[in-house]
Amino acid sequence: MWDRESFEEKVVVITGAGRGVGRASAQGFASVGARLALLDIDEQRLNQTSEELTRTGTEVLAIPGDVADPGYCVESIEHIAKALGGIDVLCNIAGIVSFRAIGDIDPAFWRKHFAVNLDGPFFLSQAALPHLLESNGNIVNVASSAALIGEAFLVPYAASKAALVHMTKSMALEHINDSVRINAVAPGAIDTDIMDGQTFPDNINFDLVSRYTGIRKASSPEEIARFIMYVSSPLASSIHGACLSIDGGISAG
Repeated sequence: MWDRESFEEKVVVITGAGRGVGRASAQGFASVGARLALLDIDEQRLNQTSEELTRTGTEVLAIPGDVADPGYCVESIEHIAKALGGIDVLCNIAGIVSFRAIGDIDPAFWRKHFAVNLDGPFFLSQAALPHLLESNGNIVNVASSAALIGEAFLVPYAASKAALVHMTKSMALEHINDSVRINAVAPGAIDTDIMDGQTFPDNINFDLVSRYTGIRKASSPEEIARFIMYVSSPLASSIHGACLSIDGGISAG
């Protein structure tokens, strides 16, 4: 297992830090001495995470905003690098998921999924790469089991996460001769509140949905966070251009 030396004083950028896996990741990195830059569209939740960790002595820079906005992504990275003196790890965790039948998907619904789940990670990564190359750092993108298998009633989500995986691999190949590492992790069901307030199509077939909810219990946010920390640690120095499943066997068949 990694120790404090792996992340002590390292600058770790985490999107979606207000709740779920993002919040658990912030707590995990804080526990081993990292300096944190936290992003989230929900300013109240973001401030709660920031204040909690600041009380433990962690240096935290909180920047509320929407990763669907490329301008926010670029400006945030520039601000972080200037304020904290560089960037060592970028964790692209923020994402959205909504159920909708194919015939009910309008352009705004489709584009919103790609803006949050794909555009945000791309523009954050693009802006961060010069700093990560300088620090021999790395990027961890949070994809999904939906990137690897078909999932009914989640077409925009699955498509955007699949694109995220191929973005990860393509960026990794472009930087195959450099010291930076770029990877993705693909969770399955996670025990978070992301499903709170979800609505389902009137004609949804839950027999189809059950095919990808998994047989084993959902992962905890902390379990996914520990996996992200491993992939971004020196122990994973040979992992580059990978998409690593942590889904309880959902994508196995």
